[in-house]
Amino acid sequence: MAPVTSGAQESAQKSILADSVEISLLTCSPHEEIYSLYGHTAIRFHNLRNGDDFAFNWGIFNFRQSYFVLRFVFGATDYELGVMPFGRFCDYYRKWGSSVTEQVLNLTADEKRSLFAAMMENYQPQNRTYRYNFFFDNCATRPRDMIEANVQGKVMYAPREDYEPTFREMIRECTGHHEWATFGNDLLLGVRADMKTTRQEQEFLPGNLLYDFDYAQIRAADGSIRPLLKERRMAVNPGVQMREQDFPLTPRECGWLLLAVTVFLALWEWKRKKTFKYYDALLMLLMGLAGCVLTVMIFSQHPATSINLQLLLFNPVHLFFLPAVFRRRRTTRYWVFLIVTTSLFLVGGVLQQYADGMYILALCLLIRFASNMINNKN
Repeated sequence: MAPVTSGAQESAQKSILADSVEISLLTCSPHEEIYSLYGHTAIRFHNLRNGDDFAFNWGIFNFRQSYFVLRFVFGATDYELGVMPFGRFCDYYRKWGSSVTEQVLNLTADEKRSLFAAMMENYQPQNRTYRYNFFFDNCATRPRDMIEANVQGKVMYAPREDYEPTFREMIRECTGHHEWATFGNDLLLGVRADMKTTRQEQEFLPGNLLYDFDYAQIRAADGSIRPLLKERRMAVNPGVQMREQDFPLTPRECGWLLLAVTVFLALWEWKRKKTFKYYDALLMLLMGLAGCVLTVMIFSQHPATSINLQLLLFNPVHLFFLPAVFRRRRTTRYWVFLIVTTSLFLVGGVLQQYADGMYILALCLLIRFASNMINNKN
């Protein structure tokens, strides 16, 4: 992170003329690291007169931060604005094979001064840290808001026809070839992620913001209109990316494998007139532990995680009934609980899209219910 001194800031302010400085929106395409699957956005400040060339990047975070994982789960992760030489910024994405698209803003000299001053004020130690919010306050929305706030007029965006995706649909587009990442996202996201989004909400993804900037205009106070962009060009051309291999089986294939085992055991139990209680105990343990994670997410500051109908299957209550599975006469309440929650889960599919394979898991639980009822009756 390159230091930018107050002297350099003052010098830059004085030298900003309409034709001496370019300020651009940078959009970086995804690469194979999980955290990069959604792309990235930054702002470039390039002084053509004195050679100053910096990237303002609101996506800096520190893995070494105390309790980083716990803070991330609860939505209490702090990101900060970093400033680095533009060449080093490009080198990073070039190394990963990502492209960097540069959209040069069509700003007046006063707007450039105002925007640069605002970014430098944001870069002050007391201002640079912010509470990251994946959907509503991230590395794409911060540059957009900064640009909109320092334009002398109003940025007007062209409406998109027939494009009203949900948050879940947009995330799936980004993680489509990483099926386990998609599964994890779908498992943690709740009902709110399946609501239609507005144009402004869609711009949490850098690719959507890039598209909207292409067709945006500035309406000045005097009523005149000019394009938001002056030019679009490639700062880094796309390179070769090495695709990392996921787990060999997809979530759905794991679900079908679990179903095959469940059906086999049910037939074995029916033939032997016995109940394989250790299999029930294993399912209850796994669902109960996963339920603990989803229960924690209820209290997270992450949007769209508080109401998650998948809690009807993955529920900590399974753990409370776990001892009863070894005392066959005392399992009636558990099976009543299971059939009620599984039925509600299936009905809830009208309101929420579930992670891949969840319906197969529900079918496995219904088979376990039927198998136990038949064997108990016998």
